[in-house]
Amino acid sequence: MIKKAVYLVVVLFVVVACSGSDDSGSGGGSNSDGFNRQSMLINWADNIIIPVYQGLNSELGNLVTAKNIFVANPDQTNLDAFRTAWKETYKVWQYAEMFNIGKAEAINYHFQMNIYPTSVSDVENNVASGTYDLTHPNNNDAVGFPAVDYLLYGLAQNDAAILEKYTTNTNALGYKTYLSDVVDQMKSLTQIVLNDWTTVYRDQFVSSSANTATSSVNKLTNDFIFYYEKGLRANKVGIPAGIFSTNPLPEKVEAFYNQEISKELNLDALQAVQDFFNGKAYGSSLINSSFDEYLQYLNTVKNGEDLDVLINNQIDLARTKVQLLNNNYYEQVTTDNQKMTQAYDELQKVVVLLKVDMVQAMNISVDYVDADGD
Repeated sequence: MIKKAVYLVVVLFVVVACSGSDDSGSGGGSNSDGFNRQSMLINWADNIIIPVYQGLNSELGNLVTAKNIFVANPDQTNLDAFRTAWKETYKVWQYAEMFNIGKAEAINYHFQMNIYPTSVSDVENNVASGTYDLTHPNNNDAVGFPAVDYLLYGLAQNDAAILEKYTTNTNALGYKTYLSDVVDQMKSLTQIVLNDWTTVYRDQFVSSSANTATSSVNKLTNDFIFYYEKGLRANKVGIPAGIFSTNPLPEKVEAFYNQEISKELNLDALQAVQDFFNGKAYGSSLINSSFDEYLQYLNTVKNGEDLDVLINNQIDLARTKVQLLNNNYYEQVTTDNQKMTQAYDELQKVVVLLKVDMVQAMNISVDYVDADGD
C-alpha cells in the first residue's frame, strides 16, 4: 500500500508538472525566470514584424506598378524607375528576412524571395520555354529579388542591349512575361504572409510565451540567430570572401548584377538585427521589450560588462568594418579581400555572444545544426 501511495503521488506530481509547462502563455506571459515574455512577443508582433511586412507589401505594390509601366513601355526612363523601386523594396526585405516563422515558414517564403546567386540557366530556360512553376523548389534560385536583379541588370552589357531584350528580341514577350510573373509572385507571397499575421497568427504568436522548444520566443530566437549567422554573416560576407571555401567566391555576393548595393543591403540588414535586438519599432523611434531588456532583467554579465551592452558594442564595431568596404562587394573581394575577412571576423564575434551567452542566460536551446565549425 505504501508503494502504491508513493507511486500515485509521483504520477500526480508528473501530471501537474507537465500541465504547468504547456505553451498557453498563461500567467501574464511570464515563465520560470519571471520575465514577461508575452510583453516582448506583443512588441515584436505589433511594433516590428507586422509593420515590416506592411512596409514590404507596400513597396512591392510600388514594384508591381513600376513593372507594369515598364512592361507596357520598355524604355530607359521606365527601366530606371523600375530599378529604383526594386532597390527600395530590397532594402525593406532586409528587415523581414529574419522572421521565418508561421506562414512564412510553412510556404518556404524566404526560399522564394532571396536565394542568391540566381541561376541564369534556370531563368533563361524558363523564359525560353514559357512553361514553369515558380513555386517549385527547383525554381527557388530563379525567382525573387536575385532573379529580378539579373533581369534588370544582367541580361546584357549595357542598358541599350538590356532594353533590346524587352523590345526587339525575338522572345521579348517571353522576357516581359517572366519578369512580370516573378514580381507578381513576390507580391502574392508577401500578401499571404501578411494576411496570416493580421487575421490569425498574431494572436497565436503572442499567446505562446512558455519556455518550450515550440514556443514563439524560443522559435523566433533561433530564427533570429540563424538568420544573423547564416543569412547575414555567412551569405553576405563569409561565402563571397571564401571563408568556407578554398578560394573567394565573388560571384556569390548579394545583388551581383547591380554591382553597387551589396554593402548598402548588408548595412540595412545589420541595422535590422540591432533594432530587433533592442526592440525598436519599425518605422518609428518607439523602443519596447526585446532581447536587451530580457538580458537586463536577468542581470547578465560577461567579463564584468552587461551582456546587452557587449552585444550592441560588437554590432557597432562590426558595422565600422562593413562601412570600410567598397559598395561593390564583387570588386572588394577581387581587389582587397582582406577587408572582407576582417569584417567577417567582427561579425562572427556577435555570433558567439548571441548563440552561446544570450541563449544560455535565457535558458533557450539552439535548435539547428551548425556546419561552419563556429
